[in-house]
This record gives sequence, C-alpha cells and structure tokens, in this order.
Amino acid sequence: MRRILIDTNIYSHALRGDRDVIEVLRRVEKIGFSVISIGELLSGFKMGSKEQKNRAELEKFLDSSRVVIYSIDEETSEYYAEIVNKLRNIGRPVPTNDIWIAAVASQHGLRLFTKDAHFKKIPGLFLV
Repeated sequence: MRRILIDTNIYSHALRGDRDVIEVLRRVEKIGFSVISIGELLSGFKMGSKEQKNRAELEKFLDSSRVVIYSIDEETSEYYAEIVNKLRNIGRPVPTNDIWIAAVASQHGLRLFTKDAHFKKIPGLFLV
C-alpha cells in the first residue's frame, strides 16, 4: 500500500495520537486528502475556540511533501452520481460529504482509510 486517501476522522485520530492510525500513515508513501475533508475541518474549527491553532496544524500537515490534496472536478461528479445511484438502489444512505470522499478515492484508484463503518456500504470502494 503506497498511496491512500484518508477520511476526515483519520486526520483527527492521528492528531489525538491514535497509534494504529499513526502506524498506517507511517507505512504509506503518499497520503491523499480531499478538499471535502479540508472543508469539514475548517467548518469544525470555526465552531471551536482554537481556530487559529487548528488551522496552523492543518497547514503544517497539508504542506508535507507526503500529502497530496485532491480536488473535485467533472470526472469526480460522475463517480459521485454512480455511487449515489448504487446506494439508492440498495436502500443504504450515506452522508453526502462521505459520498464525495468515496468518489475521490474511486476516481484516483486509492484505498480509503476511515473509521466510519458506513463506507462499507459503498459498492466497489476499497478500504484500508
């Protein structure tokens, strides 16, 4: 496993010192991070009392040569639509932002590293 995409919760677990998460992150060459996850974090930072500190930590993480930031484009939208339709057909809802994160992982052929069990509902998504 050389490249992965991490879910927002993995970033949070790593900051809290989760040894299992940190061990996985140490073993990969490239850590992908979606702009969706960045938005989720920034939103959370604004609700807290340590916004500047949290932003500084995030910037340091994003500046790492091992971190690749993945944006959303028209092709991502196709993956998103496919996932939404598959989930709708099997009657298994998943939060919208997480569908976008799954679409990014699928688009770029990345395994998704997450602690959220609902990602297991997404057909064809490869998880760490």
